[in-house]
Amino acid sequence: MRWTSVVWSVVYLLLLLSLLSPLSIVTVFFLILPATILFATLSTRSFLLHVLPVWLIAFIIHPVNLLLAVYFVIPALVMGWAYKKKMPALRTLMSGAGTILAEMLVLLLIGTVFLNFDLSSYVHDIVKMTMSPLKDVGGNNPLVNDMTWTPEQMQMLSNATMQMIPFAMIVSSFMMAVITHSLARPIIESTAFHVPKLKPAREWMLPRSLIWYYLIGVIIEVFARRGDSPFLTMISANLVPLLHICFMIQAIGFFYYLGHSRKWHPIVPLLMTIPILLFPPMRIIGILDLAFPLRQFMTKSKR
Repeated sequence: MRWTSVVWSVVYLLLLLSLLSPLSIVTVFFLILPATILFATLSTRSFLLHVLPVWLIAFIIHPVNLLLAVYFVIPALVMGWAYKKKMPALRTLMSGAGTILAEMLVLLLIGTVFLNFDLSSYVHDIVKMTMSPLKDVGGNNPLVNDMTWTPEQMQMLSNATMQMIPFAMIVSSFMMAVITHSLARPIIESTAFHVPKLKPAREWMLPRSLIWYYLIGVIIEVFARRGDSPFLTMISANLVPLLHICFMIQAIGFFYYLGHSRKWHPIVPLLMTIPILLFPPMRIIGILDLAFPLRQFMTKSKR
């Protein structure tokens, strides 16, 4: 266990150092993993003995690394503590994702209030920087010139991106928590420490109240298109896509339930999840599964 902990400390250091490189786009989603494993499998004293040298080395290389380490260690401590207390897997996931989301909001608040950070201007600069290469390489090529956007179009894209930021923050927080749990749970289990796992996919059943939330979201979306309210537009731009993801998860659970009840080969439900992800309108199956007793109907039809 001692050598395993040292290996995870080295991995933790490498992930921290990668945050100031282009690799951070990928490695940031795995940064919580090493600290979570170390905190869940070690005592507090041993955890500090492994983590503090990592932080010291990261600080010597660049002081910003220490701030990033403190930022990302908080959700790791939350999830690691949940593993120690053997909390249900879903509660662990929600605790980790909620902590990450709360940190994002606090960081945005601090930057806006104390550092005069303007998120709208930052997003507009990113959009402009992304679109400028098309204009630079266009030359006299009419095909590429037609792809260049006017300032008004770029401003519209910037506004649309701003409206989707809450959605992006929620999804990215949940993805980081899911990736951490998916990798940390089997690793912690290998140390003879039991960690609760998620329910099988066939047992996934979201609250039926999501149907009403979706109806409210659709109504808000209709009024947002007809009116000129930025508040309603922001709500519809975030609420409806989030509910779409929920319905896709429900549809995946339905196919796994159907495969289990029909005794299909395990690969069949997995293959059926691919069109759900690639063809979003198939989320209607998840809506029907929530609105009607679709699973009971399938079971009765089998009998």
